[in-house]
Amino acid sequence: MLDFIQLHDHDNVVVALKDLPKGQSLIMNEQTIVLKDEIKRGHKIAIKDFSVNEHVIKYGYPIGHAIKTISVGEHIHTHNIKTNLDGIQEYQFHQKLNRNPYKNKNLTFNGYKRKNGNVGIRNELWIVPTVGCVNGIAERMLKLFEKEVGDIYPFENVLVLKHNYGCSQLGDDHENTRKILRDAVLHPNAGGVLVLGLGCENNNLYEFKQTLGEFDEERIKFLVSQEVTDEIEAGVELLKEIYAAAKNDKREPVPLSELKVGLKCGGSDGFSGITANPLLGRFSDFLVAQGGTTVLTEVPEMFGAETILMERAVNSEVFEKTVELINEFKEYFIENKQPIYENPSPGNKDGGISTLEDKSLGCTQKAGTSMVTDVLKYGEILREKGLNLLSAPGNDLVASSALAAAGCQLVLFTTGRGTPFGSFVPTMKISTNTPLYETKPHWIDFNAGVLLEKESDVVLNDFIDYIIQVASGELVNNEKNDFREIAIFKTGVTL
Repeated sequence: MLDFIQLHDHDNVVVALKDLPKGQSLIMNEQTIVLKDEIKRGHKIAIKDFSVNEHVIKYGYPIGHAIKTISVGEHIHTHNIKTNLDGIQEYQFHQKLNRNPYKNKNLTFNGYKRKNGNVGIRNELWIVPTVGCVNGIAERMLKLFEKEVGDIYPFENVLVLKHNYGCSQLGDDHENTRKILRDAVLHPNAGGVLVLGLGCENNNLYEFKQTLGEFDEERIKFLVSQEVTDEIEAGVELLKEIYAAAKNDKREPVPLSELKVGLKCGGSDGFSGITANPLLGRFSDFLVAQGGTTVLTEVPEMFGAETILMERAVNSEVFEKTVELINEFKEYFIENKQPIYENPSPGNKDGGISTLEDKSLGCTQKAGTSMVTDVLKYGEILREKGLNLLSAPGNDLVASSALAAAGCQLVLFTTGRGTPFGSFVPTMKISTNTPLYETKPHWIDFNAGVLLEKESDVVLNDFIDYIIQVASGELVNNEKNDFREIAIFKTGVTL
């Protein structure tokens, strides 16, 4: 393995690919660089002398400026550079579209075709509570249902989408809860859903039902617990009705164009922008070329790289929606009296990420080079194929839940430090480095660390094959571990 990598010809830093001792000599373009510090794997090394306020360039873009003089061979990190970002910016539309390098291969996966034309990659039976008060009731219903029917086939899993909300909420929080739960009820990975209410909650079941629009009445049932004598028995009977309606469900070949995939990263390190995130970017471009859909979110981690996405807007309307996406999130920070650019996290910094630009330029590589076809507000469902942007925070579970709610059947999640969680759709973990993959094989599903040793096209083809297998039914680790959760974005007061 190489000792370091320069990510772009214009960069004035390189990234260590392994732990390097102080005093080691590196040879770069006939230049000998003697390390003045011990450099940890994933961290940056100066390849020139910097004066105060001079830009530090990585990925071909500034990631901050020097706050003190820096010599060749020194460690560049939070102790000697600072972000360039400040306040809310004004943007101009200067479109720069790229040619997609991939061709349509007419690939298929085996999925579940729904009556409304949507396609699921799982066939699960869900209970969606309108309010957290009935979470326990829902769990008892599912246990009794499983006991009475025995084999749940053709359902592959049963799940309660437990949450804490649905009551004592006002304004946007109430609407966010209602939207995310509505999206879950309509999700194609659910072959059947029981919507379970209490009866006195803000998120009234009868009003909630009106938000669904047209739906399959054989597959979506409703129960208000306070309106029946034995809610467990009544719920089990409704679950059995759904189960009977699903008896003939089976997988069948569908075009890869029906795949909708969320793109997310968390616990990032200095390798995120070198291995795993670029791999997702290449996959995103590949899937778009097949007529499929990808979604990038975690808006605060677009700050500092947002103009790259704006330049790729399909038209001026999508550009304006992207500007609104960015500035609304900045205003959210300001309204809550919080610094806009208080990022990266302690774990990110330990992994070698120094500023928000450093993090964002790596993060947005998950979106590849395709044009942006649409921008979704939090809780909206996908309308356009191609690359979409979605409003949601950087929090792993909140953002992944938002991706699932938007209609993604699968979330691809890159990580340099590891995380076991899963959203309510398959949440595939892709490690940025091989040591993490080897240490946590029960968390990590695919190792992008091999990109430091293998040809990128070979790794991409392996990745595509694996995603098709997962879309066709192979379980990822969060499913094997039964780690399935939903989290809803909260911004206001609780009564």
